[in-house]
Amino acid sequence: MNKPYIICHMMISVDGRIDCGMTAQLAGEPEYYSALSALNAPTRISGRVTAETELTSGNKFIPQNNETIDKTDFAKNSSANQFNIVIDTKGTLRWNQEKDSTFPHLIITSEQVTKEYLDYLNQQNISWIACGKDHVDLAHAMEILKGEFGIDRLAIVGGGKINGGFLDAGLIDEISILIGAGADGRINQPTLFDGRPVTRKPVALKLKDVKGYNDGAVWLRYLTK
Repeated sequence: MNKPYIICHMMISVDGRIDCGMTAQLAGEPEYYSALSALNAPTRISGRVTAETELTSGNKFIPQNNETIDKTDFAKNSSANQFNIVIDTKGTLRWNQEKDSTFPHLIITSEQVTKEYLDYLNQQNISWIACGKDHVDLAHAMEILKGEFGIDRLAIVGGGKINGGFLDAGLIDEISILIGAGADGRINQPTLFDGRPVTRKPVALKLKDVKGYNDGAVWLRYLTK
């Protein structure tokens, strides 16, 4: 498969929770960002929930016409060589207009996205990829990202379901974990990887590197086998 090199980079508590409000309270948060920079993966991917809470105002796009695109397609509305990618399966989030950004957004949807939403993204000068009948076809989207947008390397930065989707599709080459010096222990909190079918076997990993910090944080890097 012709795809970018994909790294999943997350900060977790020692019990694997990834809630941002919680991890921000742990020793090690600065190291999360320095580690992310060191990975040299300027293109970043996050899921809709993360984007809704951290990247947008939370306002939703409500189409007046529900006609869907029903085919694989893409639009490169920016000539940038790095993107802030968001997986938004049906096209629901509203965005500000892009104006000569060096880190523009790129939205990946399924073919169930409305034509009206894609027209809206074009008007906002935001690039997009639509592929997958009912759900985003992550593998095909990554092929388009590599072949048509020239992205060779990227980092997935949350949350648990999008991480789990990439893991289950066999698309992750490396897992980079900054473990903060603290435990969460609350029930029903998102974890590093969520949502894989219960019939799946664990994904085997090979340790690549370990680095400890004076504040008690640890940076682990694994390669998928």
